[in-house]
Amino acid sequence: MKRDFSRLQTEQRNPRTGRIDALTVEDIVDVINREDASIADAVGSEKAKIARAVNLLVDRLRKGGRMFFVGAGTSGRLGVLEAAELPPTFDTPATLAQAIMAGGPECVWASKEGAEDDEADGARQLRIRAVHSLDAVIGVTASGITPFVLGALGEAWRKGAARILVSCNRRGVPRDAADVHIAPIVGPEVITGSTRLRAGTATKMVLNLLTVTTMIRLGKVYENLMVDLQTRSDKLVARAKRIVTTLGGVPEADATRALKKAGGSAKVAIVMLRRKVPREEAVRLLEEHDGMLRGALES
Repeated sequence: MKRDFSRLQTEQRNPRTGRIDALTVEDIVDVINREDASIADAVGSEKAKIARAVNLLVDRLRKGGRMFFVGAGTSGRLGVLEAAELPPTFDTPATLAQAIMAGGPECVWASKEGAEDDEADGARQLRIRAVHSLDAVIGVTASGITPFVLGALGEAWRKGAARILVSCNRRGVPRDAADVHIAPIVGPEVITGSTRLRAGTATKMVLNLLTVTTMIRLGKVYENLMVDLQTRSDKLVARAKRIVTTLGGVPEADATRALKKAGGSAKVAIVMLRRKVPREEAVRLLEEHDGMLRGALES
């Protein structure tokens, strides 16, 4: 497929920033800030599609599937960041969310010429990871037509995996590229073609919405507190104690003891305190309700 980059909105010149190089530092900051102000609205216009994508992700992950972020350059690095943040934030298994970077992991730090143009390699990377029908593949590409990403999405279709495409363009994107195509249109960049700016910010916002909403639906959050978190640092231990103190309705000393008895699990400690049950019963209640703290507390 021949790609005409000249027609992509993200490659057009921005009429509002044509003299940005002649401005003072304060005015440059002001211009960039004003340009960024419209990004949230562009993302909000895609909220129905984002919700559809979340439902796909929740369905696959509940059945034991995984999610893969596939991208190149800035888009690929945003996928790497998303996958890396989930285990410490929501105590997910290391294999649940994985990132596939065009050109390999070394391209997180240094670009590799032509890696994003290798459609066959995109497909091959999914085969290496044995992607199957319970998985979900999230293609991340500002243009929407990066061959490496489209190759991966094509392989996902052949394997029966759910397919989500996040881009900032619709023009030229194959209609059948994904089950859900999320495309916040942010328009021309502050600096022509530098899609790590407005497009990158919009993409990060979309990925945040996808992963956080999915984790909420999977029971990783109760009220607005992270009840599934790894207590592997002083900061996270302190955070877990505050959460158990708040939701358990006990002093910090009691929360600390409950956390220790619960093996460091805030969620288990909260059930132990609220239901006045030992650890084994708290674990059983959570398992009975698919890890949903609300169900374990209210049953």
